[in-house]
Amino acid sequence: MNNKKKIEKKDNFISGEDLDNNPLLKCLTCGSVDDGKSTLIGRLLHDTKQIYDDQLFSLQNDSKRYGTQNNNTIDFSLLVDGLQDEREQGITIDVAYRYFSTCKRKFIIADTPGHQQYTRNMVTGASTCDLSILLVDAKRGLSEQTYRHAFISSLLGIKNFIIAINKMDLIGYKEKVYLDIKNSFLSFSKKIDSDLNIFFIPISALIGDNIVSMSDFMPWYNDTTLLHILETIKIKKNINKKEIRFPVQYINRPNSDFRGYSGTLFSGQIFVGQKIKILPININSYISRIVTFDKDLQVANSGQAITIVLEDEIDISRGDFFVNIDSSLKPTKEAIVDIVWMVDEILLPGQSYNVKLSGKKTGVYIQEILYKIDINHLTKIKTNSLSLNNIGRIKVIFNEPMVFDRYKDNRFTGNMIFIDFFTNNTVGAGMIYSSIFKNNNTKLHNMKQFELDLYNLISRYFPHWNINKK
Repeated sequence: MNNKKKIEKKDNFISGEDLDNNPLLKCLTCGSVDDGKSTLIGRLLHDTKQIYDDQLFSLQNDSKRYGTQNNNTIDFSLLVDGLQDEREQGITIDVAYRYFSTCKRKFIIADTPGHQQYTRNMVTGASTCDLSILLVDAKRGLSEQTYRHAFISSLLGIKNFIIAINKMDLIGYKEKVYLDIKNSFLSFSKKIDSDLNIFFIPISALIGDNIVSMSDFMPWYNDTTLLHILETIKIKKNINKKEIRFPVQYINRPNSDFRGYSGTLFSGQIFVGQKIKILPININSYISRIVTFDKDLQVANSGQAITIVLEDEIDISRGDFFVNIDSSLKPTKEAIVDIVWMVDEILLPGQSYNVKLSGKKTGVYIQEILYKIDINHLTKIKTNSLSLNNIGRIKVIFNEPMVFDRYKDNRFTGNMIFIDFFTNNTVGAGMIYSSIFKNNNTKLHNMKQFELDLYNLISRYFPHWNINKK
């Protein structure tokens, strides 16, 4: 089979002459418990010659020690399951990141947990990725966690899916099983997003079928290998590259002669002499210098970490935004947010939390829970609460005007995390669906911060006082 010709025929693959400029690919493995995620990564590293001899020797000894495979077979999952509990139980608990490269591309791959109780870790791993490798056990088929991880991946802006139907060796490499799972997932995917780029591939991570080399046991499958897809797939970013988005992360003041504003240019292009607008204060200025750690730049592009010096002396704080002069972006105090709830404590209307949004920390009030999602059927269920691992949509009110994009327009400036006031734990991950511009007379808006903290304390620990009803 001539893979190069096949690549050039498809718009979503990179042609052979473009491979030298192929960008870094960030991807994750996800799916249900024991579907073979860690084993797949270990096999991929082994078959692409990324493991040194001493690592392989240690892996062989660990495989014998933990006895997770029969007949002295190497357990490749031990390459990424580094925690003692993970090795003893044969499960993944924390997110493990691995870097590797081939002659065609560089990769960062995240191994995420399959257990429902560790969904928050899966969200963390998926939040920076561009592609999801969704493992499915050929014996068990699609599960609730398969649906949940697919939906979360889509919610986090991932448009590229590889559905790796694993353990084909255990079902005798039957084509019908593969096709049944493929058709079932295609039916489900239509409810998630009509703009998904989905590949299906039958594999055996343990044996290495269709991972780096084509399998001899599935003559009915004549497409390509998992590695070939990873090396050649094109990734489209969900960022408006024309709009300038520069959230200030640090006020750089090393001496009295220098004042700069440090951060990462998330989108757009800026140049010395350019006129820009600062939000939420809505003041205009000009860029006089663009500074990096070793030199000045005349032009800076998306993704660069820089320090900007302005011509004017302006009171700018951490979390303020530099945008293009004609930007329609406006600060607002209200938003509709898609949320993944990550803790046992129930989310209820009337509660308050801290949030981090584009580097800025502020308070937020939960005004309303609009609905939650039934993961198996992707239907909206009316509810007044969200529990652990629920995914829903809520309406929130910020303590102060905030600047942000819709998550679908820019995942960097449209994401937020919810933080408990008292424990400082992250309790939820939010993706902004839309902003709301209107006057709101909610009594809580006029509270000072200490009053809001007191209100939250009483609401949580003394609910029988019924202060929400007053």
